[in-house]
Amino acid sequence: MGVWQSYRLRVRRRYRLARAIRKRRELRSIVNRTGQIKRNDLLLFSTQRNEQIRLPFFLEYYRDKGVDHFLIVDNDSDDGSLEYLSEQPDVSVWHTRNSYKKSRFGVDWLNWLQLRYAHNHWCLVVDPDEFFIYPFCDTRPIKALTDWLDASSIKSFSAMLLDMYPRGPITEQPYREGQDPLDIACWFDAGNYTMSKNSAYGNLWIQGGPRSRVFFPDTPELAPALNKIPLVKWNRRYAYVSSTHMLLPRGLNQVYDEWGGEKASGLLLHAKFLDTFTAKAEEELLRNQHYSASVEYKAYAERLRDNPELWCKWSEKYINWRQLEILGLMSKGNWA
Repeated sequence: MGVWQSYRLRVRRRYRLARAIRKRRELRSIVNRTGQIKRNDLLLFSTQRNEQIRLPFFLEYYRDKGVDHFLIVDNDSDDGSLEYLSEQPDVSVWHTRNSYKKSRFGVDWLNWLQLRYAHNHWCLVVDPDEFFIYPFCDTRPIKALTDWLDASSIKSFSAMLLDMYPRGPITEQPYREGQDPLDIACWFDAGNYTMSKNSAYGNLWIQGGPRSRVFFPDTPELAPALNKIPLVKWNRRYAYVSSTHMLLPRGLNQVYDEWGGEKASGLLLHAKFLDTFTAKAEEELLRNQHYSASVEYKAYAERLRDNPELWCKWSEKYINWRQLEILGLMSKGNWA
């Protein structure tokens, strides 16, 4: 990378941090328990809106995996989720009525919270419908992974988004509050993924899965990106640029091996497609707070009105992380 490009990225990173500091004024602290955070605590950051039905299992899942403290931005919920989060002893929560779109889809808000509270902590950034899995996740907590990453001088860890869905119409099986969504959405696409390298940021750009196959069959280039870097040993100089797809400094995006080997990687099991999703898609389409004039949610709403089914004869049923390693969707690298 040339000197000029390096300079431009440095200016861009400083701009993102300055923007996050400015956007902090949009956040109102509801309950701030960050004084409980200890030196080696694992932190989780998230934004949410009207996810009350998902939150009990979401918090239970990540507590079980070793998360010590949750820092959550509530974007003007009216379903009781703000009140629920406020009552949780390991959650700090902020509220905002400001535009999700104008905060770069929540990135500005979380960049500020990480700048303020996450320096020198391992941090996981996920949505309430994303469930992080990694090598040996059935027997080892996330801190076993971060200990190994520290010992290996690795500061960021990738996890491709893997869309999960039920067999049959997604409207047929009602999801209950507190239920593991993967009990219902337990199928996925094992193939049809494409990958390219972003020349500016150095990250991989991955597309495919059921959202490409079902919602963007004629324009797969418009399908949502699936590449994520959700786990980072944070430093106050860092900033996410676009969701968790890429970061600055640029070196944090080098989470893959270009010389024929395999770096350890994980997955985010994405349990978006439950019976609650049809109404959610219609609501988000009306709110128009998502990327590219909500083109993604337009495709969801139009397709689901006619046939709310993502399953096909090539779908695979999820068993465990080893199955996904065999399929080449994640890797344990040299972590034994």
